[in-house]
Amino acid sequence: MAKKKENILVIVESPAKSKTIKKILGNSYDIEASYGHIRDFPPKVLGFDVQHDFTPTFEVIPEKKAVVKKLNDLAKKADKVFLASDPDREGEAIAWHVRQVIDVPDDKVFRIEFNEITPKAVTYAVEHSRQIDMQRVKAQQTRQILDRLVGYKISPVLWEKMRNYHLSAGRVQSVALRMICEREEEIKAFTPVEYWTISADLLKGKSLFTAELAKYKNAKADIKNEEEAEKIANYLKEKDREFEVSKITTRNTQRKPAAPFITSTLQREASSKLGYGVSKTMQIAQKLYEGIDIGSDGPVGLITYMRTDSVRISDDAQVAAKDFITSNFGEKYYPKTPNNYVKKSKNVQDAHEAIRPSYVDKTPESIKKYLTNEQYQLYKLIWSKFLASQMENASVKNTTVDITAGDCLFKSGVSKIIFDGYLKVYNDDEEKEESSKIPDLKEGDNLKLKEVIPKQHFTSPPPRFTEASLVKALEEHGIGRPSTYAPIISKIQQKNYVEKIDKALAPTMLGMTLCKQLVEYFKDIMNYEFTANMELKLDEIAENKLKWNEVIKEFYNPFIETVSEAKKNMQKVLIESDTICPNCGSKMVVRTSRFGTQFLGCSKYPECKTMLPLDKDGQSIEQNKETDEKCEKCGTAMIQKTGPYGPYLECTNEECKHRKRIIKSTGVKCPKCGEGEIIFKKSKYGKVFFGCSNYPKCDFVSWYEPVNEKCPECGSILVKKITKKSKKLACSNKDCSFSKDMEEE
Repeated sequence: MAKKKENILVIVESPAKSKTIKKILGNSYDIEASYGHIRDFPPKVLGFDVQHDFTPTFEVIPEKKAVVKKLNDLAKKADKVFLASDPDREGEAIAWHVRQVIDVPDDKVFRIEFNEITPKAVTYAVEHSRQIDMQRVKAQQTRQILDRLVGYKISPVLWEKMRNYHLSAGRVQSVALRMICEREEEIKAFTPVEYWTISADLLKGKSLFTAELAKYKNAKADIKNEEEAEKIANYLKEKDREFEVSKITTRNTQRKPAAPFITSTLQREASSKLGYGVSKTMQIAQKLYEGIDIGSDGPVGLITYMRTDSVRISDDAQVAAKDFITSNFGEKYYPKTPNNYVKKSKNVQDAHEAIRPSYVDKTPESIKKYLTNEQYQLYKLIWSKFLASQMENASVKNTTVDITAGDCLFKSGVSKIIFDGYLKVYNDDEEKEESSKIPDLKEGDNLKLKEVIPKQHFTSPPPRFTEASLVKALEEHGIGRPSTYAPIISKIQQKNYVEKIDKALAPTMLGMTLCKQLVEYFKDIMNYEFTANMELKLDEIAENKLKWNEVIKEFYNPFIETVSEAKKNMQKVLIESDTICPNCGSKMVVRTSRFGTQFLGCSKYPECKTMLPLDKDGQSIEQNKETDEKCEKCGTAMIQKTGPYGPYLECTNEECKHRKRIIKSTGVKCPKCGEGEIIFKKSKYGKVFFGCSNYPKCDFVSWYEPVNEKCPECGSILVKKITKKSKKLACSNKDCSFSKDMEEE
């Protein structure tokens, strides 16, 4: 009698992942998604019993009830259930929560995990299933409980003491905020120091090159002011001053490739090379990991799991890289012994591999047509970095020329790559090869001085953190983990504690005030070392070296005492501005609306309800500004004011008070009605768009600024489309693909 075919259910987190796994396992497996977490703590309560060892209580998330019912129905019909959520603590917790809601015997349920969604990895996982790792689950729950404790106990204190600002505190994001605020204080306290450099333009025959002053009177050239610089410059310009090549040094060096990406290095390099924010990078990487439909091959997982702090790679990946390198570039591009990497840090979990392509033979160019531009750019970065990490070193010839001019020693140098090695596929930009700027020189050659160039400089303050450099700082302090970097950075921006200014993170007045209060009254929570040690304890819970509830208990009692002291001692806080209320003469204070936007409100509220807008730098916008405009109704002078929708004019006649919007025109005739002009407008959410001045008679709108030029292909109006990487004029007709660079105007 033929053996009955088993009915097997595999539960993953996302539909995209389920399609890729379905293609690998075939039709005998049902693949369903939980759509992430299905249970959480009950809302508006702590969610765990402090009196009974912090035992947590979980509820099905209301929006997930239909998902849970479907999973339960399918599980009851299945002979086996495989829980295939992501291979980290969060994934382990998702698997455990799913297990709790499906009503089937334990011997039917198995946990599988894989670092990449490939036939070999998935098949191996199915053949080597295991039970849910409860230590990982407890570690994740401990983080969840600690975060809940901090949020639910500190936030009410902040609401009471800073009631105008809709505040909340987070265990790790508050420490990240502290880093940003402390850097801002450093910048404000920084005093620039003047210094000067001197370079010389020199000629050998007709060949011109530049050398920099390195030493003066046998000491390092340390020029502090213009007087010293002028003295040296005049010395060099003396008639009989000779410039002689005194020494030429040539040295060959090896440039070694860097390790393949981990989460933090991918986020940093995607920021510097592609301009992607941390969250955006992780969203794109998630899709590449879960699978992209690449034509006849169907959905394919293109990269390994992207939340990792390990730089190691599997033996199979190393062999595949070797075959690809030797076949495509030749034997000389592969090192004598394979490159292996070890990340030297006490905080590395090393749970799974570095981020690499799942199939090294799927080159970025070969699958480009199936990817969005952002997916292609990130995949290319990951693919190139991995391949380079397995290639031979680059060889660089460095030439340094010493030039003596009396008491002065100048230096000039050039680097030339003599074997490109890993640079064949990936240039890490740590050093850029300079084009040869030095003529053919020999020791003893006399050079002619063309010009001496003294240059004034000032030391610079430390830069503000970018998202990428903040991740690096968090990693160096041992704060957070690969799965938490993006949520930390998103949270502090969403809460309006931090804003982006020219891609850098700057604290708002609200963020600075909050940080000051937290540092003063919650020293441990805001302490870098304390937060890093808690991360290590979470790791030790996962490794079964510590008991989860003992860790919470150790944290709980001192923490509750601190909260109690803060509630007693923290003074009520208002962020005072230098602006005086125009109606009653009281101080104006910074307040936050329920939408998170900041404005100035009178400190005498509710007696005085005066409000003034703030600009993006936190400065009050000048109100009651005199203008040359006359009221069209009564002829009285009008003043400029600013409201929620921008500046407007108001009549100064108390009996009239006529208002009129200030209209900014593009100077372009409306292409729809031909009568009105296209003007700048602002939506209720503050986003600028363009519409006809004849609205509501004409409803023409565009998100892009029109120009006085028509499309040569279809005759529609052209609009400006400006991105980080390009500035183009494009056709406003969505069915027309014409565009050209704006520089061609």
